[in-house]
Amino acid sequence: METAGVRPLHRARTATLVVSLLALAGCEEALTTSIAPEPHPEQPQGLSNAYQPPSPASLDLARYYESVQNNLLTRGLLRTDGGGPDTPYDADDLARNFETIAFYNEYPGQAVSSGSRRTSRQLSRWSSPVRIKPEFGPSVAPNVRQQETARIDAYANRLSRLTRHPVSTTTRNANFHVFVAGEDDTAYVQARLRQLIPGIGQAQLDLFDKLPRSFYCFVFASASNSTPQTYTRAVALIRAEHPDLVRLSCVHEEIAQGLGLPNDSPSARPSIFNDDDEFALLTSHDEKLLTILYDPRLKAGMTADEARPVVRIIARELMGQSL
Repeated sequence: METAGVRPLHRARTATLVVSLLALAGCEEALTTSIAPEPHPEQPQGLSNAYQPPSPASLDLARYYESVQNNLLTRGLLRTDGGGPDTPYDADDLARNFETIAFYNEYPGQAVSSGSRRTSRQLSRWSSPVRIKPEFGPSVAPNVRQQETARIDAYANRLSRLTRHPVSTTTRNANFHVFVAGEDDTAYVQARLRQLIPGIGQAQLDLFDKLPRSFYCFVFASASNSTPQTYTRAVALIRAEHPDLVRLSCVHEEIAQGLGLPNDSPSARPSIFNDDDEFALLTSHDEKLLTILYDPRLKAGMTADEARPVVRIIARELMGQSL
């Protein structure tokens, strides 16, 4: 399985935690060879997510995340304006940022070491329609479930327009599962994953248990061994304890990363693919990255060197700059 994205809080301070998580995620062969159609796509048998009020520990975590969001907002971060005159970028910036975000991983998938090492990869994306299903843990209140279902549906429609690739929400036969779940929901999420991915190992299930609170959310996208650059399934986890804006920010970043933009870049601005938390939601810059990613002139499996001349042409077209 290929790690497509992890969104930690104050990422510069949690590099060791990121490394620890990704070290467990060196599981491409184990997971990609066991992917099978979802056996219970609509109502998992013997598994209920009927609402159960969150525990005191979950409520304490929610208060912590509320204070973090308030602190970031006070500092002028988590912007929702998509960028403006203070965040200019040109076609060269766009092409360079696309290469960094689409073709590199901050940490290698199989042999993780500390430091800011980057590993080159081939272009990866979906060829089949992306069918997203929101999934909710028992501790998620009914009104939050309704809100997040609507927001994920609206975002899927937006992504479909940007990429010109079929992206939609569904209640059955999903291949991209977005879990909104809290501290109390580990057993439910793990049981659900066993249904979705028969043969999943305990090491992979443990990724969804006892996450450090410095992690907002994460996503994994996987491919088959025969077409390793073509995604066939993705799973995202978003903490239910997050306040509304941070939760929506996780929806935006994790689904976008699960489409094939796995890296972050400190030079990308305005962008959610940046560790600085300046922007909460997909920006005009990020919309163009997704448009480039699914342009038919690019092919899954291309190297950065192969794609670079084409990316430059597409970037100039999108920015209205002459070739």
